[in-house]
Amino acid sequence: MNLNALKKMDKDDLLNLIGLESRRSAAEDVLPVLGAFAAGILVGAGLGLLLAPKAGNQLRDDLKQRLQSGQDYLSNTLGRSETSPSQGAQPPVSRTA
Repeated sequence: MNLNALKKMDKDDLLNLIGLESRRSAAEDVLPVLGAFAAGILVGAGLGLLLAPKAGNQLRDDLKQRLQSGQDYLSNTLGRSETSPSQGAQPPVSRTA
């Protein structure tokens, strides 16, 4: 093997030539695990909905009511926090001499 052939090789080829390999990054290890976890969550949720003891219409109505009550709770909570004065704030005191 001559020097020109070595120049044309990339990093992985050179490492393989001497019996080594490049280190895998953490992302290459974590991403497949996260993908499998997300797929498991989706399959579990789907099976849970399929095996639910209520009929589809009742289940959808219950979900709709729960989501609506959650939205109402959030809007009421956010509305109260925006209109109420902060705890430390006091009205300015005018001092005339």
